[in-house]
Amino acid sequence: MLVTALNDLVRPDRYPRSSRYDPAWLLDLDMGPNPLWLLEDLAHDLDLRPGMRVLDLGSGKGATSVFLAREYGVDVVAADLWIAPEQAAQVFAKAGVGDQAEAVRAEAHALPFEERSFDAIVSVDAFEYFGTADNFLPYLLRFLRPGGQLGMATPAMTREIRELGMIPPHIKEVVGWEAIAWHTAEWWRFQWDITELVKVTSARLQQDAWQDWLLWARAGAEHHPDGQSANQPVIDMLTTDRGEFLSFALVTAHKN
Repeated sequence: MLVTALNDLVRPDRYPRSSRYDPAWLLDLDMGPNPLWLLEDLAHDLDLRPGMRVLDLGSGKGATSVFLAREYGVDVVAADLWIAPEQAAQVFAKAGVGDQAEAVRAEAHALPFEERSFDAIVSVDAFEYFGTADNFLPYLLRFLRPGGQLGMATPAMTREIRELGMIPPHIKEVVGWEAIAWHTAEWWRFQWDITELVKVTSARLQQDAWQDWLLWARAGAEHHPDGQSANQPVIDMLTTDRGEFLSFALVTAHKN
């Protein structure tokens, strides 16, 4: 068998559920580092059960919603601002979860849902764009039933930018000011705990997150027609960093 960067996205020892999915299919839905690895890891800290109603917030082109429906038997509402619901619905239908996943166009600060209508809210590689404001968690919790679960995976730093006093140059060159929203896991723990609206059940950095991200970027460089030019800056950023600053934070909580 020809060994390619695509093969590196099949890792049954580390991500057994995700490894059942075609890496080419996943890369065709690419909107950020391997979302199924992030979600599978995050789900270890959640209790997702068949029949639950789950909001996938910032669902992109639908890979995470497919995974939630297939792997955990939940009913998913996939909410995203940038992807047309019709586009996501086609992904769901082709994946055989059209009866379990509904796509909705929604802005995270103006969600069109009834209060207390979800058993869980999950967000993978999106929370950094809308969830860092002090008043966002109280707003989002309106849509979660009492005792409901909240889980998110987001790009993270091992030390706060405020503490460093600057964005490290190799990161700034690629993502610019966006890195200001990449917080430590402990920052997120405090941000959520201090509200007394939730009980934080886990707040951790993903093990070897930068290496996972690097495998994804290398596969993207190989798979997409313009993949080399699009992914090389990220590859350079990660190989320079080698986990000194860059990671992903996985945070879960129960609504009080």
